[in-house]
Amino acid sequence: MSAPNWPKGRAVTLAARANQPPITLVVHELGKGPAVVFCHGFPELAYSWRHQLPAVAEAGFRAIAPDQRGYGESSAPEAVTDYGITELTGDLVGLLDALGIERAVFVGHDWGGFVAWAMPVLHPERTAGVIGVCTPYMAIPPTSTMRAMVDGEDERHYIL
Repeated sequence: MSAPNWPKGRAVTLAARANQPPITLVVHELGKGPAVVFCHGFPELAYSWRHQLPAVAEAGFRAIAPDQRGYGESSAPEAVTDYGITELTGDLVGLLDALGIERAVFVGHDWGGFVAWAMPVLHPERTAGVIGVCTPYMAIPPTSTMRAMVDGEDERHYIL
């Protein structure tokens, strides 16, 4: 099945942030109106939203789907620490800034769902709403819980 009305991606360079390498995201956009940002899962690309972008744009919204850092043609920093939730949500804030958008609804699937759910926690002033697709809300765990997952003390967690 081919992608209906899939927009060509364009490179959007985010403003520099302290202790971060320069980041460029490839972004696909359709429509005008209130912004809806789609966050893909692992191991996907923005293309996984190819059927939703046209429908959401047709409904009167500005539908935006970036390839997140490390995916597709977007920047892929080498350090593992450059892929934390603070960095990934910071990319979304940087994207909103670059596109001249004050607030957006964030839609996330799989790993993108965790990024979307973190937006109202870390950046409530930029979040108009969140939609999680197959991703329940999970509070950002305290450091000791995260350390236990990294150290393999709880094999039930596959997403850090």
